[in-house]
Amino acid sequence: MKKDIEIPVSKNVYLGVIHEWNDEFLEKTWNAYIINDRDTPIEGVIAVSTGYKGDQKTSTMRHGLGEVSAKSYRKIELLQEEVLSFNNEFFVTYFADNKLYEKRFVFEKNSIQESNLTLLPVMETEGVIAK
Repeated sequence: MKKDIEIPVSKNVYLGVIHEWNDEFLEKTWNAYIINDRDTPIEGVIAVSTGYKGDQKTSTMRHGLGEVSAKSYRKIELLQEEVLSFNNEFFVTYFADNKLYEKRFVFEKNSIQESNLTLLPVMETEGVIAK
């Protein structure tokens, strides 16, 4: 029965973007991170990202991140400057407490910029956090 199906709510898992130095490109780039602020690890983490603006759409990227330990974070991907004017959407799924969790994170177009920096949980650095 539908009333017997429990849909767990994802809590204390965040997605943040940091503007940090990239040795490969010799400039600052925006990088997306999954942040686990839980007291337990999250396992089997998969992040699927895409960007969209009107009729334009970016490629869909899939990232298998494995386990993210308690109170830690892991880099997902680099966001190119060209896609910051798009809505950037991340679907994250993971296992914790013997349950499957899913959460949709969105960075609205032009929201990834220096003026929107805030202190990110666990990372203790400034970045933009997804809604």
